[in-house]
Amino acid sequence: MKIPAIRAKIGTWDYYVTTLTFEQVDRFVSKVDDELHTSESLNELIQRSITNNYLSIKDYIINQKELFFNALVLAVYDDYPNWREIEFKYDGEETYQMGLLEFPGNHKIFPVDGQHRVEGIKAALKEKPELGTQRIAAIFIGHKNDPEGMQRSRRLFSTLNRYAKPVTMDDIIALDEDDSVAIVTRELLETFDLFANNRVTKSSNKAILDSDKQSFTSIITLYQCNRELLKQFRAERKRSNPNPSRDSLSMENYLKFRPKEEELTLFNSYCIEFWMAFKENFVVVRDFLNSGDGHPALAYRNKEFGGNLLFRPIGLLPLIQASIEVQKRIGGELSTIFQRFNMIEMTISVEPWKNVLWNPNERTMIMTPAATVRLILLYMYGMDVIKPSEISDLKKKYADKISSDKVESVLVGIPVLKN
Repeated sequence: MKIPAIRAKIGTWDYYVTTLTFEQVDRFVSKVDDELHTSESLNELIQRSITNNYLSIKDYIINQKELFFNALVLAVYDDYPNWREIEFKYDGEETYQMGLLEFPGNHKIFPVDGQHRVEGIKAALKEKPELGTQRIAAIFIGHKNDPEGMQRSRRLFSTLNRYAKPVTMDDIIALDEDDSVAIVTRELLETFDLFANNRVTKSSNKAILDSDKQSFTSIITLYQCNRELLKQFRAERKRSNPNPSRDSLSMENYLKFRPKEEELTLFNSYCIEFWMAFKENFVVVRDFLNSGDGHPALAYRNKEFGGNLLFRPIGLLPLIQASIEVQKRIGGELSTIFQRFNMIEMTISVEPWKNVLWNPNERTMIMTPAATVRLILLYMYGMDVIKPSEISDLKKKYADKISSDKVESVLVGIPVLKN
């Protein structure tokens, strides 16, 4: 194998930058075996680090026309291949950094960074051999098969993999052009009044800072709520307009590939209709939007009495989940469902939320699982909605939260709306 490359140096490493076809990756790049460890057990640990994530990469290669990868870092077993430099002159200057990498023998090549990409490429070619001409960038380094060389390669392997930064949720929301939820969330942030004009905090986690007196919710919570809406949207589309190839996709795989524009438009409209009904039927949300105060969220989220459930990420998501569940179980218009939820107690410093979401002594939030909050909301909505098994589960969870030993009667004090 002869391939054109550019030679460079960083730190103590000489390296070569080039490209390989998918066919060359499949043919010449091997898994890591005994190059980093002589111990079979340690080599098994390396192999076990290759998770089934390579299958998602295979699907990405096969289905994404605009696929792109960052460079593979490949080590050549027992030192470098032959380097034939070529003199290159341009604009009165000359360089010898360009040339040909030649692999005259059976050089073994293994990935120091990019194991999953390599396995994904190999798996994709088994299904679609015609992808063999696609090219991926590659960086070659030398690997000496002695104790010092193995230590050096291990250090590079761990450094590249340890400090690789995973894509964060806020990166996905801000940039992803395939994730339907991210696309629609961005649209809502720009065009829907409840979320526009800094009414959604862009913090990198779900929590809202105590100093934030303007935001209704956080961007990650909004994304999670819209993801719940997508589940329901997909279920309704499956009933009204079945499409086996679309409907059979798991949520994870559905979000990896941009749907048709018609599908995106329909989902966007679905979300707008949902949030329109939400903002029009909760009095506190209407008051928040109509407030002329410079700190419109202060009355609904504060350290004095906690505020309103809807203005806490830990409360908003379960409320959205509960609303969707009510509609699935007994039907009805969203406006009617929200009007009924508007009637239940939402102040988190009073029962049933005291000691569940709000610590009255320390005046701090309690991180109760969303599933427990959702069950309380369903219970308060009406006995015709919640299942007997859910009531039994709720009794145990609620008794545990408020430290009561009267499990069977623990829900008696919680106000339930009458039909």
